[in-house]
Amino acid sequence: MKLHELKSPEGSIKRKRIVGRGIAGKGGKTAGRGTKGQKARRQIPAGFEGGQLPLMQRIPKLKGFTNPFRVEYTPVNVDALAQLGVSEITFDLLVSKGLVGKKEFVKILGRGELSAKLNVSAHAFSESAKAAIENAGGTTTVLDKPFKVRPAASGNQHQNR
Repeated sequence: MKLHELKSPEGSIKRKRIVGRGIAGKGGKTAGRGTKGQKARRQIPAGFEGGQLPLMQRIPKLKGFTNPFRVEYTPVNVDALAQLGVSEITFDLLVSKGLVGKKEFVKILGRGELSAKLNVSAHAFSESAKAAIENAGGTTTVLDKPFKVRPAASGNQHQNR
């Protein structure tokens, strides 16, 4: 059997009733819509609520805000640093190994164990990562960000974005 040979069982498909064709038969005159009133007319817009303020206009818009000064970090865990097998870990090394992108900031997080001594340079460290690196005999160096923590405000609240 092929797809084009498939047929529906006999009597399973019924023809849709055609209404509004003169006064004869069941679907004549008012065509099943009753008499008068809004629902007997041609069309009501979608979302129309009888003159009441529609739901789409009632719900609040533009609530909350996004902080324009937020600094996003790319997380790198201590166990990922241990797998590199290098004692001196710099930002350029992490970029070359594909752990972070060129224009991203790195934050070292504390998941995993360290057995070797590591000297790590990154933009930020979690407390647990700092403790793990220093307990293994390594050092942590915080890199400078290419901007101030929060730029100086200029103009008003709408211009300073």
